[in-house]
Amino acid sequence: MILYLDTSSLVKLYIRETHSAVVKEWVKEAEIAATCRIAYPEAISALNRRLKQGDLSEKEYGMLISKFSKEWENFAAIDFDELEAGRFVGLYGLRSFDAVHLSAAKLLKADSNNILISFSSFDEKLNSAASSEGFAVLPPG
Repeated sequence: MILYLDTSSLVKLYIRETHSAVVKEWVKEAEIAATCRIAYPEAISALNRRLKQGDLSEKEYGMLISKFSKEWENFAAIDFDELEAGRFVGLYGLRSFDAVHLSAAKLLKADSNNILISFSSFDEKLNSAASSEGFAVLPPG
């Protein structure tokens, strides 16, 4: 199984949140964990927000950024189709980066030679759109 993670799922690998353990288990079970290239700056931004909100200390932030940066090469970083992402915005009412993630997952699916691709997000609208596009959407645990 290939597991596609949007940024809301990816961040759960680095910050203890509701469903973090479930996402970590899914990643362990997957042959490949994939995400869009846009997830790298999005995840850095999410960690930075946590620092500014006082949820992380400077030391914790530095350690998480270092760990994430080192582990990034373990993810299959997928490109996206900007025209299809734009279509998904109109078709499903997705936010821009959610549409980018769905477009990346579709490119991955097109290149996967019929290998099962499971989609992981914690955004209800994105999950609904992914389901409509034929993905097996993993439910929160």
